[in-house]
Amino acid sequence: MSRAPSRSVRASIVLTAMLLATLPLHAQSGVAEDPDVQAQIRLFSAWLEGQIAHRELPGVVVGVVAGDDLVWARGFGQADLEENRPMTPRTKFRMASHSKLFTATAIMRLREEGRLRLDDPVSAYLPWFEFQKAEPDDPPITIEHLLTHGSGLPREASDHWTSHDFPTEEELRNLLPEREAPFSPEERWKYSNLAYTIAGMIVEEVSGQSWADYLQTNIFDPLGMSSSSVDLDVDGLATGYTVRLLDGTRDVYPFVDARGMAAATGLTSTVEDMAKFVSAQFREGARGDDRVLGTASLREMHRVRMLESTWTSGHGIGFSVNRIDGKVFVGHGGGYPGYTTQTVIQLDEKVGVIALTNTNDSNPGQIARQLYTTVGEAVAKATASTPETVAWDPAWERFAGIYTSFGGGRRQVVLLNEKLVIISPNAPNVDEPLELEPVGDGTFRYTAPTGGGPVGELVRFVEEDGEVIQMWVGDNLFDRVRN
Repeated sequence: MSRAPSRSVRASIVLTAMLLATLPLHAQSGVAEDPDVQAQIRLFSAWLEGQIAHRELPGVVVGVVAGDDLVWARGFGQADLEENRPMTPRTKFRMASHSKLFTATAIMRLREEGRLRLDDPVSAYLPWFEFQKAEPDDPPITIEHLLTHGSGLPREASDHWTSHDFPTEEELRNLLPEREAPFSPEERWKYSNLAYTIAGMIVEEVSGQSWADYLQTNIFDPLGMSSSSVDLDVDGLATGYTVRLLDGTRDVYPFVDARGMAAATGLTSTVEDMAKFVSAQFREGARGDDRVLGTASLREMHRVRMLESTWTSGHGIGFSVNRIDGKVFVGHGGGYPGYTTQTVIQLDEKVGVIALTNTNDSNPGQIARQLYTTVGEAVAKATASTPETVAWDPAWERFAGIYTSFGGGRRQVVLLNEKLVIISPNAPNVDEPLELEPVGDGTFRYTAPTGGGPVGELVRFVEEDGEVIQMWVGDNLFDRVRN
């Protein structure tokens, strides 16, 4: 490894880079100029500049996505300290485990085409797939097990993270029979680069293309990801640096080829290209053009399939899933020699944030979290649409009253301030009444925070001779007993 410039030289370079940092705006109409968004950009930028200066980080590139647009992107610090090359939104990074999102997308495309099933055993496509099971009677590992980190396979295939000598596909085949699974399939969530390496081999076997070629044809090209590649030492790649050493310096990592493990960790991309992939997660409809997957497949990928044993986080198909402060986020992080990266997506708001760095002690997860809570939340507020609502009709007050079903079950419709709610009179508390959302013509939709009841179904009232006599909640009938 070569040595990065000295601390004093680095400080001068970083300051210069901050002053020269590019700020191209890919602006959704009015969003980037929104006063609150601009205020949060200034706040976040001041914080990140302080982080770079005090922690002596080489550089960071960040981006904020809203719907189909990269609203704001900026480079901070240096892509190469010795060359005094500043970070920009077009700087390329080794994306590491973000590669898994693309492998999972490839598998789902093949599934949409009917060329494989998620519950197919891996051995149906890779007959040589043999390893030492955790238990003799373990069931076969399926494709879904690979994609959800539920396979129980070891995390790695060899010592490649320390030797930086990643195995070829042939070497992986030879190594696999010696690998012992610590857990049975679905026993617990266990992250595995080896599992995604195997998944990439299935993509190659089924498609007849190399993993890199499949991504180029089926994901990069349709999304316009023109700066993305797989395991190529391309122009514009940020120089990767080690963690800060005891003397305050950083060494420079050489280019490391992921070889046979590219499907787990070999992707190279930019914040601009990754923004296009984030936007693809928000699109609805059948596959075609810039919709690389249909809505149903995306929904499956974003849904929790395996929970961490602490129940604090989980994994969908490719995507990590976390619930923070009442919001669900999907995304992924990545770590590679000289690079750490993080993408966080809030699907309901159609907002995503990206943080790409060229060292291994930058904590991009923290950067992405701060980016979301400042600029991301401001963008979400600026792009939020006001849902269409049915105006309150004072005549609906007549629906308030107590209703009973066959067998004695009781529900009470209570009038609040221009709102009707349903409660169970014998419930131990009343802190979460179930709201009736008007849909028109005296019909309502049953809303609830959980899905155990007839949530989403219609509530309608039956009248006779001007009197309310019954209430239908979904398919359940309640007779009115009193006002």
